[in-house]
Amino acid sequence: QAPDSFPPLRNEAAVHVLRGRMKGIQGHCNSCYMDAALFSLFSCTSVLDSMLFKPFPLCDRNVQSILRDEIVNPLRKTGFVRARSVMHLREQLTEKGQCSSFTNAEKDPEEFLNLIMHQILGIEPLLKLQSGGQKEQDCYCYQIFMDKQEDLVVPDVQQLVEHSFLSSDLKLVEIPSCFIIQMPRFGKEYKMFSKIIPSLELDITDLLLDSPRECCVCGDVATLECS
Repeated sequence: QAPDSFPPLRNEAAVHVLRGRMKGIQGHCNSCYMDAALFSLFSCTSVLDSMLFKPFPLCDRNVQSILRDEIVNPLRKTGFVRARSVMHLREQLTEKGQCSSFTNAEKDPEEFLNLIMHQILGIEPLLKLQSGGQKEQDCYCYQIFMDKQEDLVVPDVQQLVEHSFLSSDLKLVEIPSCFIIQMPRFGKEYKMFSKIIPSLELDITDLLLDSPRECCVCGDVATLECS
């Protein structure tokens, strides 16, 4: 018998289910990178639910069922996932990824996403990027890289993405179906920003390659872009 499936949490339901003690994904043995990524991808959005149900060409159905039945459904139903469930997934990733440290070491979230999306589930890359007119690059998420900006004290995600794309001379080749963004990384001794404000909507108009835009001087279709 197929287990029940639960939709992502929205509005008041999200507050009711996810707020309080013993909520979220239980951490254990350096799992924080995976816990945060899984919570972000599935708790309140269905944009990647194809990962849970669709039989992709290279799809490992065992990993898919663990992800769906032991992590995502309990998170959406009760707001809590046991560390044992995440460890079950980590053990499968270790076996499939030929990497012995997925069960005990902290990893880069991008490494986790690439492994589960590309090698295990066989999903097509979500992003197509181009830098300075060079060849297109396919990827599953975007890591924000940027130098210290004195005028950004408490930035929002919109500002960080725009600054990062500008400094790296990057453009989106097409509108992505899902735009996974990894915030700037910090060490224990230094933090570039004390806080980052989530942007509930992201305007990617100026980030798109060859997108027709309005001239800010005359209002006609722009032919030049000043960075």
